Amino acid sequence: MWKTALITAGLLTISNSFMTVAWYGHLKFEKAPLWVVVLVSWGIAFGEYWFQVPANRLGNEGGLTAGQLKIMQEAITLVVFCVFASTYLGEKLTWNYYVAFALVLLAVGFVFFFK
Repeated sequence: MWKTALITAGLLTISNSFMTVAWYGHLKFEKAPLWVVVLVSWGIAFGEYWFQVPANRLGNEGGLTAGQLKIMQEAITLVVFCVFASTYLGEKLTWNYYVAFALVLLAVGFVFFFK
């Protein structure tokens, strides 16, 4: 199951990278018309589905529950977002981000290790 979980996590990381760019990448282009931003974001998000759907299918077929897949996806989303926000958007991550991240990792532990 751990091999499947690692492959699933890799696919989810790629998927979340697409979605983070689609949702937040436009924040640096404030002068772009909203309809253009929506269409470009939609196009980027299309790539997300090419990784998200196979990740969930593979993970489920490999023995992961929907709940495990979801909490894994949320933790990965947080990591991807933090990297994106600090590198691309130039936002400073403060202590409360790290506390929140630790709590999400604790949730992952509860879902995976306490059955």
